[in-house]
This record gives sequence, C-alpha cells and structure tokens, in this order.
Amino acid sequence: MKLALIGYGAMGQLVEQLATAGGDEIGVKLTSQDSDQGVDEIAAMLRRHDVAIDFSIGSIVLKNVEACALAGVPLVEGTTGWKDQESRAREIIAEHNGALVYGANFSIGVNVFYRLVRNAAKLFSGLDQYEAFIEEQHHSRKRDAPSGTALQLKKVMAEFVKAEIPIASTRAGHIPGTHRVGFDSAADQITLTHIARSREGFAGGALLAARWIIGRKGVFEFSEVIDERLSQ
Repeated sequence: MKLALIGYGAMGQLVEQLATAGGDEIGVKLTSQDSDQGVDEIAAMLRRHDVAIDFSIGSIVLKNVEACALAGVPLVEGTTGWKDQESRAREIIAEHNGALVYGANFSIGVNVFYRLVRNAAKLFSGLDQYEAFIEEQHHSRKRDAPSGTALQLKKVMAEFVKAEIPIASTRAGHIPGTHRVGFDSAADQITLTHIARSREGFAGGALLAARWIIGRKGVFEFSEVIDERLSQ
C-alpha cells in the first residue's frame, strides 16, 4: 500500500512509523507549507497513491477532500473540527465518485467504548433517578473542545437519554486523551472510562481504515470498519 500523508505533525509521523514497520510505502508528505497551494496542485501530488491519510487541521479539510477526489485517491480523514462542513464533503465525494472514511476517533478501543456506552445508556434509560454526564481531557495543544469523541459519545447516548447531557472539557499538559461517561444519582455513581496511553491506537486505526477503504466508493464512518471487523 502506497500512502500519502496530509499533515506531518505528531500523528502523521506516527502513522509513517507504523506504516513503514508494516511494509507499506510512504509517498508524498504534505506539510502546513503545502496548504497554500491550490486544489489542482495538491491533487497532482496525490495521484498514483493507493490512499491518503489526513491528520492536519479542520480549516483545510474540504480542500484536502476535493484534492483527493480529483486525484482519484481514497481519503482517511482523521482531522477533527470540521463536522459543520460534512454535508459539503459528502457532495464533493459524490460529484467525483470518490471515497472517504472519517471518524471522531480512530482508536479501535474507543469505537468499542462507544458500543459499551450505548448499551449503558439503554440500561439507564428507564431509571429517572440517574443523570448522565461526560468528562474529557486532552493535551493543551488540542484545539477543539469538546472533543469530537465527546460529541460522538453524546450522540450515542442521546438515543436513550432524553435530558441534556453536559460535557466538561479539560486541556492541560500532555494528556493523550481520557473520556469518562457517568450516570449519577443521590445513592451512587457508575462510570465508564477510556484512557488513551499513547497516540499509537489512533494511528493503527487510521491504517486499518486505509486498507479497508481501498476499492470502495462513497462516504463511510470508521464505525462501519469496526462493525465489519467485529462481525468476522
């Protein structure tokens, strides 16, 4: 698999390390200096790659989606902070018969966590004495708050929890990512917690998605990749 990396910060470099260790080839590596180039120029650099993985910034996601679609290269979109532009991204992919897989979090463990939280919310849905809440912590360099993962957890829970679910966000130090879901009553509190020990889980999930999206057309959530793996 020949990969193009869009964004070459900590996540892009980790994806490169895991990919090369697994025998994959890294082609072009687009940095922040390349973001000023036009869509056609970026598309030209992306051609002849099997798939691209984007861990850049939310403000340039649509440009990257369009460049990949023009180049005929499937895109794994790991950037957060662009969900308000999702409808336009879907339009671009449809216009060019492209392929995109995205997710609020590419950690395989987090995606299993979503399913545990959904089941917990379903169990508590008939118990009015419990109130749900979400807490999340990340490193001080993370720009979006609440995190995309916290928002996805809220979406998963909202299927069964009708009251507003508060989210508390902390940005400090070097925390890779902690998400805690709680159900609190006067008598007791039940919590479910996912703690990321490193970013390696995110990079490994992105590579799993990259292998999965090759040969497909359309827009997919990473949860669909996980669903297929769990059903095997």
